Amino acid sequence: MVNAIAFLPELVLSVGALALFGLALSNADVRRARLVAACTAAGVFLCTVATLWHRAILFHGAYSVDQFSQLIKLIIALGYLAVVLISGELPDVRPELKPEYFLFVTLSVAGLVALVSAVELITIVVCLELVSLPLYALVAMRRERAGWRGQMEAAIKYVVFGTTATGLTLFGISCLYGLTGSTALAELVQRLPPLMHSPVAVVGLGLAVAGLFYKLAAFPFHFWTPDVYQGGPNQTAALIASLPKIGAVAVLVRFAGLAGPGNGHLVLVLSVFAVCSMLYGNLIALVQRDLKRLFGFSAIAHAGYALIGLAVLGQEGYTAALFHVISYAVMVLACFAVICRVAREGENLNLEDLAGLWQRAPLLGATLLVGVFGLAGVPPLAGFMGKLLLLKSALAQGYLVLFFTALVNTVIAIYYYLQIIREAFFREPGARPLIELDTPTRLLCTALMAVTILLGIAPGWLLDQLSACTKIALLSVGGNGL
Repeated sequence: MVNAIAFLPELVLSVGALALFGLALSNADVRRARLVAACTAAGVFLCTVATLWHRAILFHGAYSVDQFSQLIKLIIALGYLAVVLISGELPDVRPELKPEYFLFVTLSVAGLVALVSAVELITIVVCLELVSLPLYALVAMRRERAGWRGQMEAAIKYVVFGTTATGLTLFGISCLYGLTGSTALAELVQRLPPLMHSPVAVVGLGLAVAGLFYKLAAFPFHFWTPDVYQGGPNQTAALIASLPKIGAVAVLVRFAGLAGPGNGHLVLVLSVFAVCSMLYGNLIALVQRDLKRLFGFSAIAHAGYALIGLAVLGQEGYTAALFHVISYAVMVLACFAVICRVAREGENLNLEDLAGLWQRAPLLGATLLVGVFGLAGVPPLAGFMGKLLLLKSALAQGYLVLFFTALVNTVIAIYYYLQIIREAFFREPGARPLIELDTPTRLLCTALMAVTILLGIAPGWLLDQLSACTKIALLSVGGNGL
């Protein structure tokens, strides 16, 4: 009975997915499917709150329910609800596929919820595939326009890179299994650290997290990101840009305990990936005019920031990485909420399309201002606090290259973020019409702005919870990266 209660959020998602599958078979309208998805998200949130303090080991040790997993599930549930509200009437999804759209979103979220509780390598791969396969379909669901089928190219690239990442992950797992004779994290953390001087162990561990780096859009698994953001529907890009990154960092925290503290080889690898991600993402973003493509390169840079916390190989760094990626998800959802409402027909927006947004829809203008300034790291918003924590953790360990590289990249990023603000606030709208907002959009924009500001000025509660939960996550696999 206790195990069934601990598994309640996953059961609610399963029931919601079955209900959406039934609606898809009956050709129900998009509003009914959206309502069922919203109710499923609310149910997952309530069930996660009810099970927040439960602890259970399920499926012969492959699945761990603890405070860490439940806190991340709580955040994912709120993000799932935000994505459903952002989706609206799905103007850019083919009409016959709109009910299926919410079904695939729910299945992908179910994979994320399972992923943060997975503590066994094969289970992690299965959960990653459950996250990825629906997303491949969601990207391809965009309706066709005359002379343009970019959604198909984006979906193919997404599949190819995803399959490659999965293959590398499985190869890395085979290396780890060959060295230790186990795929359970709790056993690997006992057997692997003494072997970390071996190149096979370093390569195996690096390849084993390839699928997670792919979800995080971190170097060297980042090449798909701008094309998928640009080619997929705006609502799908909002999902891909936010929730999978939270799940990826959460699992990477569990993985970090495998190497032990101060492992020089792993620190070097993570540092190189972090520097390359930050430089590549920010420098290429400088010349982008397509708004979603710009946010795609920005996502690569923010993945680099998160890797700084992981490279520290300590609880302070892990907490900072989690706080940063959660803050990033909130801020990027705010930006995509604006994109989805400005693009009435689901079209891609260029920077010029934001002209006069402050006059056309003041609430959207304010939401974009808070989201973009947060991503740029302007105080006192959540992005500033996240970067400050990451820089502090890197400086405490003496990683000066990471520290100064992050500072320089923050300055570079401010330039292209200010371009967005210039268009929205300092250009005349011209003939562009006013934008009417419905009540769910108003509530969502207000909530996202409030959370972004609150995490910047009063982050203490979330930081305390993340710190405590990170310690639990490391202990749950026997980790010593404290």
